Amino acid sequence: MYAADLHLHSVLSPCGDLAMSPSAIVARAQAVGLDLIALTDHNMAENGAALRTVAARTGLAALYGMELETVEEVHLLCLFDHLEQAMAWQAFVYPRLPAVPNDPDRFGEQVVVNDQEEILRFETRLLANAAAVTLSEACAAVAARGGLAIPAHIDRPAHSLVSQLGFPPAGLKLEAVEVTRFMAANFLAAHRSWLAALPLVRFSDAHFLEDIGAQRTLFQIEAPTVAEIRLALRGEAGRAIAGYG
Repeated sequence: MYAADLHLHSVLSPCGDLAMSPSAIVARAQAVGLDLIALTDHNMAENGAALRTVAARTGLAALYGMELETVEEVHLLCLFDHLEQAMAWQAFVYPRLPAVPNDPDRFGEQVVVNDQEEILRFETRLLANAAAVTLSEACAAVAARGGLAIPAHIDRPAHSLVSQLGFPPAGLKLEAVEVTRFMAANFLAAHRSWLAALPLVRFSDAHFLEDIGAQRTLFQIEAPTVAEIRLALRGEAGRAIAGYG
């Protein structure tokens, strides 16, 4: 059984608190009883290497990730097993972001760090923007790179599949969707026509240390990998979503 929080932001996200360093994230994740985490900074995956290195020293499992903003302004969690996959995805996304410079006074610094808490550089392009890729294109491109794509916080009134599109585009096959701890009681019923057959995951979307693990999904899996999580989402081979916390 793995208690997983697969939606976390670091100092690289413009809205991420400057206390959200890889070491601090790992320490907090362990303190609150998580077994598996993923760093999903906005439109970049570059701090994933530092997080994975720090996590490996402790025995905490970690996936690589990104929270992409599509051209429709839908947020999409993109999860990968390997650094090469995540960086290939970043190389696809980055040129599709608007060439708008970050304003640190308004949005905060976007900091790339290593596993020793050293600053490698400041990302100068504003990451809080939509990339020129549709939701359908993004899901297909993530899958082609061996990853798992999950629309984020679909019950939120902004930057969600529901707020921007109402329902999935025709032909889009989703493997799961994320909902928040603040979901309205009638949300699932209101969208039953397309949500009924989809598994739900719940993660924290933490931008501050105290929020890490505030919402988690319990996966009955044999290893902390994308393939095992996919089996759990499908309820196959004895894998399953075993609950939430």
